[in-house]
Amino acid sequence: MARLLLLAGILSAIGTPAAAELPAPVRAMIDAAMATGDDGKVRTVVELAKVTNPADADQIDRIHAAFLADRGEQKRLAEAKRIAAIRDAGVLDRWTGRGELGGSRATGNSPYLGLAAGLDIKREGIDWSHSLRARADYQRTGRVVTREKYFAAYEPRYQIGTDLFAYGLGQFERDTIQGYDARLAASVGIGWQALKSPTLNLSIKAGPAFRHTNFTNGEADSRFAGLLGLDFDWTIVDGVKLTQDTNFVAETGGAATVIFDSRSTTLGLITGLEARITGKLSSRFSYQLDYTSDPPPGKQRTDTISRVTLVYGF
Repeated sequence: MARLLLLAGILSAIGTPAAAELPAPVRAMIDAAMATGDDGKVRTVVELAKVTNPADADQIDRIHAAFLADRGEQKRLAEAKRIAAIRDAGVLDRWTGRGELGGSRATGNSPYLGLAAGLDIKREGIDWSHSLRARADYQRTGRVVTREKYFAAYEPRYQIGTDLFAYGLGQFERDTIQGYDARLAASVGIGWQALKSPTLNLSIKAGPAFRHTNFTNGEADSRFAGLLGLDFDWTIVDGVKLTQDTNFVAETGGAATVIFDSRSTTLGLITGLEARITGKLSSRFSYQLDYTSDPPPGKQRTDTISRVTLVYGF
């Protein structure tokens, strides 16, 4: 018994063997991966370290678990800070957008002056977002105005779920060349974010609408209608260098809206291609098509506009 007590005392004094330290090169490799903040890269390095050092797998797992816990806490704090900033923001705060301006002028046998301008601004909240869009196109050939088109729209959205949202839309158009002084439309409905990624975004919306039109001949028309909408944005490539100071973004983006009633159907479609010049300045080519199935007498069903503009983001 005395011998057993002596042996127990010796073992107690010595203690259990300490876990072996992770080899320095392996730990350095894991630390370097964690320093990038890339979860995928860290996961790959950890798996490789466990394969090449199976005896240290448990220790490597503990290091990885500590990293994931720290990352989770950082994300939680960042999200809490973002939400607090949104809640504390004023009505005029947190608006972002872009303005565009372009024009053309010719002299000689067929002199003309053409101007195109646009503004898109948006405010993102926690559940709500608000967007304002405006466009103006003016062209004069000689002393005759050959194009005078104005458009403005306001659209609030409420995020119901991850991909589902409710929308409202108020829209104004004026195009005297096409035969109407004012066309007002209002709609509410449901939308779905079909695709959302860093390179491709697609949302679809639909709902009932009401449309009122004042024609240039003095007549007016009011009708209940339906609305189908499509908003899309596609970044084809990014950072393809053309010159020392210009990056080609090749970004197509735009929207398509169909409003239909018992008398007529209208389609508005716009898409474009952009080239980034500097961080905030881009050049843009866009093509807009407007179709009306039942235009005023003497007017064409289809009207198109091609624009070349400079775009400034803010």
